[in-house]
This record gives sequence, C-alpha cells and structure tokens, in this order.
Amino acid sequence: MKKTDLYKNLASKIDRNMKQAGTPDRFSQGALLDRKEQRKLDQAKGLIPFAVKLDAQLAEQLRSLAESHEGGLNAVVESLLRKGLAASV
Repeated sequence: MKKTDLYKNLASKIDRNMKQAGTPDRFSQGALLDRKEQRKLDQAKGLIPFAVKLDAQLAEQLRSLAESHEGGLNAVVESLLRKGLAASV
C-alpha cells in the first residue's frame, strides 16, 4: 500500500470512531447508556418494544401531547392505551 492509502485508512478509522462515540458527559445531562445497557434496564422494568404504524395526523397529535407531558411520548401512549383498554372492558 502507498503511504497515502495508509493515511486514508487511518482517517476513515478515526472518523468511524468519532461517529460511534456518544456525547461527552459535559454536553449531556448525565451518563448516557449504550443500547445494550438500556435494553437490560428496560427488561428489568418489564418494558418491551412495541412498534406500530400510525396515520401521520395521529402521530402528530401524539407528538404534540408528548411535548407538554413530563414523561414524553412513551408515557403519553401508555396512559392513552390504559384509558382506552379500561373503557373497552
């Protein structure tokens, strides 16, 4: 390999490492967990991922509700589902 090719490979490795690195603590609101750690915490709480396809207008309504709700989108969807399921029984 040429010397320039070696430097290009080194630059691509550095670039890839920078993209994969998380946000430093000084810029975040505390320690960030990687996906594996977050998944373990969610499993310990009994949470499971649940993907659904929604109409764009419905998704926008959920997002606007989540902005004013302290728990975020997950808490809004959970409360709405619990209310809807309780009403249907």
